[in-house]
Amino acid sequence: MLKEFSIGDLAKLTGVKVPTIRYYEEIGLMTAPPRSEGGQRRYGETARDRLGFIAHARDMGFSIEAIRGLLDLSEHPEKPCSRADAIARDRLDDVRRRIEKLKRLEAELERMLSDHRGGTAGECRIIEVLSDHRRCHGEH
Repeated sequence: MLKEFSIGDLAKLTGVKVPTIRYYEEIGLMTAPPRSEGGQRRYGETARDRLGFIAHARDMGFSIEAIRGLLDLSEHPEKPCSRADAIARDRLDDVRRRIEKLKRLEAELERMLSDHRGGTAGECRIIEVLSDHRRCHGEH
């Protein structure tokens, strides 16, 4: 016997909020489910699994378009995995760029704090640096 879920149950099972599920239906990541005689959406296990996939991919920071491509591949198991590799590689490259940016930001914040002398707000090194980006040692 196949299980059916209300949208609320589906939200609880996957950790995805009801408005987000409806949004995914609007943009075509999820198909609109059949409705009960009372007009309630009724989702099956396939929808639960698909939403779980989407939620996991979003948690990993994949864009909606990347997820759309990955879902398409998952529906065509005969296709080569190279497209999935490329999508994941793009995401990894983005993560690495962000890490580098965060490292630069960390270094600048550490420098601001190490140069900080205390005193009054009028003498505050942190406020001076934030007031004039040229006082930073580089982009962050």
